[in-house]
Amino acid sequence: MSDGIEPQQQKERFAPKQAVDLAPPKDDAVSREHLAMCDGTNADYPTLVAIKGDVFDVSGKDTYAPGKQYNVFAGKEPNRALGLSSLKPEDCIADYSGLSEKEVGVLNDWHTFFSKRYNVVGRLQSEGD
Repeated sequence: MSDGIEPQQQKERFAPKQAVDLAPPKDDAVSREHLAMCDGTNADYPTLVAIKGDVFDVSGKDTYAPGKQYNVFAGKEPNRALGLSSLKPEDCIADYSGLSEKEVGVLNDWHTFFSKRYNVVGRLQSEGD
């Protein structure tokens, strides 16, 4: 990524303000149907957000709770919305093929941000799996 930020500065930019203990990433298969159930409205399910196929557990984070600002992402793979920096429900789709190079860079930055703050609990199954 050529955003003019030195690697050390970039590492600090994405580092959490408080230390976060992360578990090793898991690669368990997660279906899109299961992901949809993990939107923060089902007490028996965690709250999950997928980015570029990686599924992150954001449970317990108030901003992803129903009625809160980022709940629009919960239970989805909102790649396009993240790349566009959009909170519109209609932008919360997995397909990001129409994003510009700069927008894909923003999406990649979000993936890095999530990777440093939330546990990866699985990988989304492909449509045909």
